[in-house]
Amino acid sequence: MSKDNTSISRRNLLKAMAAAGAVGTMGGFGIRSVLAAPKTVNMGFVYVGPRDDYGYNQAHYEGKSAVAKLDWVKAFDEENVPETIEVVKTMESMINLNGAQVLFPTSFGYFNPFILETAPKYPDVMFLHCGGLWKEGYPSNVGSYFGYIDEPVYLSGLVAGHMSKTGKLGFIAAIPIPQVLRNINNFTMAARSVNPKITTTVVFTGGWSNPVKEAEAANAMADQGIDVLTCHVDSPKVVVQTAEKRGIYCCGYHTDQSVLAPKGFLTGAEWNWSKVYTDYAGMIKTGKKIPNLIRGGLKEGIVKSSPYGKAVTAKAKAHADEVRAKFMKGDMIVYKGPIKDNTGKVVIPKDKSYAQTDIWLESMDWLVEGVIGTTKG
Repeated sequence: MSKDNTSISRRNLLKAMAAAGAVGTMGGFGIRSVLAAPKTVNMGFVYVGPRDDYGYNQAHYEGKSAVAKLDWVKAFDEENVPETIEVVKTMESMINLNGAQVLFPTSFGYFNPFILETAPKYPDVMFLHCGGLWKEGYPSNVGSYFGYIDEPVYLSGLVAGHMSKTGKLGFIAAIPIPQVLRNINNFTMAARSVNPKITTTVVFTGGWSNPVKEAEAANAMADQGIDVLTCHVDSPKVVVQTAEKRGIYCCGYHTDQSVLAPKGFLTGAEWNWSKVYTDYAGMIKTGKKIPNLIRGGLKEGIVKSSPYGKAVTAKAKAHADEVRAKFMKGDMIVYKGPIKDNTGKVVIPKDKSYAQTDIWLESMDWLVEGVIGTTKG
C-alpha cells in the first residue's frame, strides 16, 4: 500500500475506532491455535523509506512482491513510515482495516518501544521484526528474523581485493553498531587475504539515510586514490552512482545496484527476503508454530551475492566462488585467531575461533587491522 489516499483514509478512520486488540491468547509463540490452515494469509509490510530506494526498503518490497504472487496470500504495504508513533498507527490500521494476521515492520527503530508496546494489545497477530533483536521475555507474539549478510560482504571484499589497483578501499557506513562493524571487518579481512597491504578507509555518516554526507564521503575517498567503494546505509544509490561518475569500482549492498553502475559495478551483498516471507507464509498456512528467531546465511538462502559485473576478472570470480562453496558447506570460519584490531590489540587470540552463529560476534565493537577509522564516528 503506497502513501496515497487509501493510507490517508485508513489513518483518519482509525481516529474513530477503538484500538482494542483481538480477543483470546496464543498458546505459546506461534499462531497455530488461532489461524490453523487459514484460507487466506493477510500479511502487512511497513517500510521506513521508499520501496524503490535501490536499498534496504526495496529489498523488503521485492520480498513482499514475491510472497504476494501466492494465490492464498493477500499482501499489502506502506512506505515512508517514520520510526515514531506513526508506525503504531500504520500497524493498527493494517490490523483493524486490512485484517492483518502477521505484520512485518521492517525498520530497526520500529522495534523498541513501538512493536513491544503494541503487540500485547493484539495477541492474535504476529509481529515479526527484521533485525534479530528478539530475546526471552518479549511478548509471545513477537519474533525476529535476520541474515548473515556479512557472508556475501566477505565475497565482495575478495573481489574488491583482486580488482583494486591502489590497494585503497572505501567503506561508507551509517552507525557503528555490531552488524555494521561486522560487515566492515569481513570486507577488509577478505580483501587483505588477497593483498595484506590493502587498507579500508571508513566514514560513518551518523544516519541510515544521509545522501549529502554519503556523496561527500564518496567524492573525498575518490580524491584520496581509493578505487573501490562499498557501504552499509539504507540506500547505496548515491555511493554507487558517485563511484561510477568518478570512474572507480563499487560493490553493492541490500539489493542489486548493477544497473546504476554498468561499468564499475563488481558484485554486492543482497538480502533474499523472498525466501523468508514465503517460508513464513507456508508455516502460517499449514498451522505450524513460528520460531521466535530465524537467522541464516548463504547456506540457508537468506542472503546472496549480486551477479558479477563485466569488469570482474576470471581469477577474482574463481576465488570468490571457491570461498562461497565453503560458506555453503558451513566450513568457512572468518573469525579465526590471531586477529588484531586497528589499534594493534589482539581481539581474538591464537587457536580461538568464532563461527557465524556465535553470539559473541553480536557484541562486536572494534575495527579489524587494516581499517583506517574509528568507531567513534
